[in-house]
Amino acid sequence: MADAAHWQQVYTSKASDAVSWYRPHLDRSLAFIDGLALAPDAPILDVGAGASTLVDDLLARGLRDVTVNDLADAALDHTRARIAALPPPAQSAVRYLAGDITTLALPAAHYALWHDRAAFHFLTEPAQRRAYVAQAARSLRPGGHLLIATFALDGPERCSGLPVCRYDAAALAAEFAPHFRPIADAREQHPTPFGTTQSFLYVLLRGDLS
Repeated sequence: MADAAHWQQVYTSKASDAVSWYRPHLDRSLAFIDGLALAPDAPILDVGAGASTLVDDLLARGLRDVTVNDLADAALDHTRARIAALPPPAQSAVRYLAGDITTLALPAAHYALWHDRAAFHFLTEPAQRRAYVAQAARSLRPGGHLLIATFALDGPERCSGLPVCRYDAAALAAEFAPHFRPIADAREQHPTPFGTTQSFLYVLLRGDLS
Protein backbone atom coordinates (compact mmCIF):
# COMPACT_ATOMS: atom_id res chain seq x y z
CA MET A 1 0.00 0.00 0.00
CA ALA A 2 1.31 3.46 -0.84
CA ASP A 3 1.85 5.84 2.02
CA ALA A 4 -0.44 8.71 2.89
CA ALA A 5 1.59 11.15 0.79
CA HIS A 6 0.67 9.30 -2.40
CA TRP A 7 -3.05 9.51 -1.71
CA GLN A 8 -2.78 13.05 -0.40
CA GLN A 9 -1.31 14.02 -3.77
CA VAL A 10 -4.10 12.21 -5.63
CA TYR A 11 -6.86 14.01 -3.74
CA THR A 12 -5.22 17.42 -3.89
CA SER A 13 -4.41 17.26 -7.60
CA LYS A 14 -7.61 15.67 -8.97
CA ALA A 15 -11.31 16.33 -8.61
CA SER A 16 -13.11 13.62 -6.67
CA ASP A 17 -15.01 12.59 -9.83
CA ALA A 18 -11.84 12.41 -11.95
CA VAL A 19 -10.37 9.22 -10.49
CA SER A 20 -10.92 5.78 -12.00
CA TRP A 21 -12.80 4.41 -8.98
CA TYR A 22 -15.38 7.22 -8.88
CA ARG A 23 -19.06 6.34 -8.90
CA PRO A 24 -21.88 8.80 -8.16
CA HIS A 25 -23.35 6.16 -5.83
CA LEU A 26 -21.97 2.82 -4.67
CA ASP A 27 -25.05 0.97 -5.86
CA ARG A 28 -23.71 -2.56 -5.38
CA SER A 29 -22.54 -1.82 -1.85
CA LEU A 30 -25.83 -0.15 -1.02
CA ALA A 31 -27.80 -3.17 -2.26
CA PHE A 32 -25.86 -5.43 0.10
CA ILE A 33 -26.21 -2.98 2.99
CA ASP A 34 -29.93 -2.52 2.41
CA GLY A 35 -30.30 -6.30 2.66
CA LEU A 36 -28.77 -6.29 6.13
CA ALA A 37 -31.57 -4.08 7.53
CA LEU A 38 -29.22 -2.47 10.03
CA ALA A 39 -30.64 -0.59 12.99
CA PRO A 40 -30.37 3.22 12.66
CA ASP A 41 -27.77 3.36 15.43
CA ALA A 42 -25.65 0.47 14.10
CA PRO A 43 -22.00 1.63 13.94
CA ILE A 44 -20.58 1.48 10.41
CA LEU A 45 -16.94 1.86 9.35
CA ASP A 46 -16.11 2.75 5.73
CA VAL A 47 -12.44 1.84 5.19
CA GLY A 48 -10.39 3.56 2.51
CA ALA A 49 -13.42 5.64 1.71
CA GLY A 50 -11.66 8.32 -0.32
CA ALA A 51 -14.27 10.90 -1.27
CA SER A 52 -17.00 8.29 -1.72
CA THR A 53 -20.65 9.29 -1.42
CA LEU A 54 -21.50 6.11 0.48
CA VAL A 55 -21.73 8.05 3.73
CA ASP A 56 -24.21 10.51 2.17
CA ASP A 57 -26.43 7.65 1.04
CA LEU A 58 -26.23 5.92 4.42
CA LEU A 59 -27.31 9.12 6.15
CA ALA A 60 -30.18 9.47 3.68
CA ARG A 61 -31.30 5.98 4.76
CA GLY A 62 -31.50 7.11 8.40
CA LEU A 63 -28.26 5.55 9.63
CA ARG A 64 -26.64 7.79 12.20
CA ASP A 65 -23.30 6.32 13.27
CA VAL A 66 -20.86 6.29 10.35
CA THR A 67 -17.07 6.47 10.62
CA VAL A 68 -15.21 7.36 7.43
CA ASN A 69 -11.57 6.31 7.16
CA ASP A 70 -8.84 7.12 4.66
CA LEU A 71 -5.07 7.45 4.61
CA ALA A 72 -5.36 10.95 3.15
CA ASP A 73 -6.84 13.90 5.02
CA ALA A 74 -7.47 15.52 1.63
CA ALA A 75 -9.88 12.73 0.72
CA LEU A 76 -11.78 13.19 3.97
CA ASP A 77 -11.88 16.95 3.36
CA HIS A 78 -14.00 16.34 0.24
CA THR A 79 -16.48 14.42 2.38
CA ARG A 80 -16.41 16.96 5.21
CA ALA A 81 -17.34 19.71 2.76
CA ARG A 82 -20.36 17.75 1.48
CA ILE A 83 -21.56 16.72 4.91
CA ALA A 84 -21.16 20.26 6.25
CA ALA A 85 -23.94 21.32 3.88
CA LEU A 86 -26.37 18.86 5.50
CA PRO A 87 -28.55 19.57 8.55
CA PRO A 88 -26.74 19.38 11.93
CA PRO A 89 -28.13 15.93 12.89
CA ALA A 90 -26.46 14.45 9.83
CA GLN A 91 -23.20 16.25 10.54
CA SER A 92 -23.02 14.85 14.06
CA ALA A 93 -23.60 11.31 12.75
CA VAL A 94 -20.25 11.20 10.93
CA ARG A 95 -16.79 10.67 12.38
CA TYR A 96 -13.58 11.09 10.37
CA LEU A 97 -10.64 8.80 10.96
CA ALA A 98 -7.42 9.49 9.06
CA GLY A 99 -4.67 6.87 9.02
CA ASP A 100 -3.64 3.34 8.12
CA ILE A 101 -6.46 1.01 9.06
CA THR A 102 -4.00 -1.78 9.88
CA THR A 103 -2.43 0.22 12.71
CA LEU A 104 -5.16 2.59 13.94
CA ALA A 105 -6.57 2.12 17.43
CA LEU A 106 -10.15 0.98 16.90
CA PRO A 107 -12.77 0.18 19.53
CA ALA A 108 -13.08 -3.53 20.28
CA ALA A 109 -16.21 -5.49 19.29
CA HIS A 110 -17.88 -2.27 18.20
CA TYR A 111 -18.80 -2.03 14.52
CA ALA A 112 -21.82 -3.75 13.02
CA LEU A 113 -20.53 -3.30 9.47
CA TRP A 114 -17.04 -2.90 8.01
CA HIS A 115 -17.18 -1.70 4.39
CA ASP A 116 -14.22 -1.53 2.03
CA ARG A 117 -14.48 -0.85 -1.68
CA ALA A 118 -11.04 -0.99 -3.29
CA ALA A 119 -8.65 -0.57 -0.36
CA PHE A 120 -7.89 -4.20 0.56
CA HIS A 121 -6.60 -5.03 -2.92
CA PHE A 122 -3.68 -2.62 -2.42
CA LEU A 123 -2.35 -4.86 0.36
CA THR A 124 0.11 -6.90 -1.67
CA GLU A 125 2.13 -8.28 1.27
CA PRO A 126 0.73 -11.16 3.36
CA ALA A 127 1.72 -9.42 6.60
CA GLN A 128 -0.34 -6.37 5.64
CA ARG A 129 -3.37 -8.52 4.92
CA ARG A 130 -3.01 -10.42 8.19
CA ALA A 131 -2.89 -7.12 10.10
CA TYR A 132 -5.99 -5.90 8.26
CA VAL A 133 -7.94 -9.08 9.01
CA ALA A 134 -6.88 -8.97 12.67
CA GLN A 135 -8.19 -5.39 12.94
CA ALA A 136 -11.52 -6.37 11.42
CA ALA A 137 -11.84 -9.44 13.66
CA ARG A 138 -11.09 -7.39 16.78
CA SER A 139 -13.25 -4.36 16.04
CA LEU A 140 -16.37 -5.99 14.57
CA ARG A 141 -19.01 -7.08 17.05
CA PRO A 142 -19.94 -10.80 17.14
CA GLY A 143 -22.09 -11.53 14.11
CA GLY A 144 -21.05 -8.27 12.47
CA HIS A 145 -20.67 -8.05 8.71
CA LEU A 146 -17.71 -7.35 6.48
CA LEU A 147 -18.32 -6.14 2.91
CA ILE A 148 -15.16 -6.17 0.78
CA ALA A 149 -14.82 -5.19 -2.88
CA THR A 150 -11.62 -5.73 -4.86
CA PHE A 151 -10.64 -6.08 -8.49
CA ALA A 152 -11.78 -9.44 -9.86
CA LEU A 153 -9.35 -11.83 -11.55
CA ASP A 154 -10.03 -10.17 -14.90
CA GLY A 155 -9.71 -6.68 -13.41
CA PRO A 156 -6.74 -4.31 -13.67
CA GLU A 157 -3.34 -5.34 -12.36
CA ARG A 158 -2.57 -1.80 -11.20
CA CYS A 159 -4.50 1.21 -9.93
CA SER A 160 -3.29 4.76 -9.33
CA GLY A 161 0.15 3.57 -10.46
CA LEU A 162 0.27 0.88 -7.76
CA PRO A 163 0.15 -2.92 -7.98
CA VAL A 164 -2.92 -4.67 -6.62
CA CYS A 165 -4.02 -8.19 -5.75
CA ARG A 166 -6.95 -9.60 -7.71
CA TYR A 167 -9.37 -12.17 -6.34
CA ASP A 168 -12.16 -14.57 -7.02
CA ALA A 169 -14.82 -15.10 -4.34
CA ALA A 170 -13.20 -18.19 -2.81
CA ALA A 171 -9.74 -16.62 -2.58
CA LEU A 172 -11.04 -13.41 -1.05
CA ALA A 173 -13.13 -15.26 1.54
CA ALA A 174 -10.11 -17.41 2.40
CA GLU A 175 -8.15 -14.30 3.39
CA PHE A 176 -10.67 -13.70 6.19
CA ALA A 177 -11.04 -17.28 7.44
CA PRO A 178 -11.57 -18.50 10.08
CA HIS A 179 -12.80 -15.24 11.63
CA PHE A 180 -15.45 -14.62 8.97
CA ARG A 181 -17.56 -16.83 6.73
CA PRO A 182 -18.85 -15.76 3.31
CA ILE A 183 -22.59 -15.42 2.84
CA ALA A 184 -22.90 -13.73 -0.57
CA ASP A 185 -20.83 -12.42 -3.46
CA ALA A 186 -21.36 -10.51 -6.69
CA ARG A 187 -19.44 -9.12 -9.64
CA GLU A 188 -19.68 -5.64 -11.11
CA GLN A 189 -18.50 -4.01 -14.31
CA HIS A 190 -17.53 -0.56 -13.12
CA PRO A 191 -17.59 2.18 -15.77
CA THR A 192 -14.74 4.60 -15.14
CA PRO A 193 -14.98 8.33 -15.89
CA PHE A 194 -12.61 7.67 -18.80
CA GLY A 195 -14.91 5.37 -20.80
CA THR A 196 -13.31 2.07 -19.75
CA THR A 197 -14.66 -0.69 -17.52
CA GLN A 198 -13.13 -2.50 -14.56
CA SER A 199 -14.20 -5.87 -13.17
CA PHE A 200 -14.92 -5.78 -9.44
CA LEU A 201 -15.72 -8.57 -7.02
CA TYR A 202 -17.83 -8.07 -3.88
CA VAL A 203 -17.92 -10.53 -1.00
CA LEU A 204 -20.17 -10.20 2.06
CA LEU A 205 -18.94 -12.05 5.13
CA ARG A 206 -20.24 -12.50 8.65
CA GLY A 207 -18.28 -12.76 11.87
CA ASP A 208 -17.98 -16.19 13.41
CA LEU A 209 -20.43 -16.54 16.30
CA SER A 210 -18.88 -19.69 17.74
